Amino acid sequence: MHARLPNRWLALCGALLLMVGAAPAWADDVPDANAVPVQNQAALDWEQLSPAQQQVLKAFRERWGGLPPGRQQALLRAADRWEAMTPEQQARFQERAERWSSLSPEQQQQARERWQRFRELPPEEQARLREEYRRYIERDPERRERRDRGDRPERTERRGH
Repeated sequence: MHARLPNRWLALCGALLLMVGAAPAWADDVPDANAVPVQNQAALDWEQLSPAQQQVLKAFRERWGGLPPGRQQALLRAADRWEAMTPEQQARFQERAERWSSLSPEQQQQARERWQRFRELPPEEQARLREEYRRYIERDPERRERRDRGDRPERTERRGH
């Protein structure tokens, strides 16, 4: 019998997959040939962003000045790709950006560490975890909430005839 994953593990998988989906918005691993090296970049003030960039990145406004220059540049690259996104992609980006910016710095660091551990897993294990999370998300929200709370489903006993 296959043991059910504990709720904490599913929450971890969910956080990892949130990071998987949000990773392109914060990726620093695709260098721009014309980009200034991160150590030579200066942090930008919010007011230096174009109105379009400010609109796309509005979830980061309060924390913008505290972001490292490399992260600011990654976000600006994502904002510049905004026009090429479909409305669905734009909505997903906004939602993920808002969720990410609502996390405390400690939660963001924990998410980065979980993401790194996830990336170190073999591809088969990553695929298995993604599938497990997909099945979890597709559940009826009420049933999922009961499971997250640790409630056991009520069972009706069958009586033989």
